[in-house]
Amino acid sequence: MITVNLYYTGTNGNAKKFAQEMESSGTADKIRAEKGNVRYEYFFPMNDPETVLLIDAWESQEAIDVHHASAMMATIASLREKYDLHMRVERYISEDLPDSDQGFIRV
Repeated sequence: MITVNLYYTGTNGNAKKFAQEMESSGTADKIRAEKGNVRYEYFFPMNDPETVLLIDAWESQEAIDVHHASAMMATIASLREKYDLHMRVERYISEDLPDSDQGFIRV
């Protein structure tokens, strides 16, 4: 699994407005329904009211490539422009949790 953390930053609450419009317009749900999407969730950092974190996870690079080639990306890009957002991206590839970490996890 590949997880991409996207930090959207704007001014005057625009990052939150972007996330709200992604949800209320149904765009986020359409992305969640795409083949290979594992997770698509927005979070709000407590120490930065002008940033929204999107955790976006996919089964494979191929699934990400199909998503990036879809018409959905034009919708997302248009909303980013509408709200004048800047982005920072982190990318992670999942691996099994080591046994040594199991003792620190409360399920």
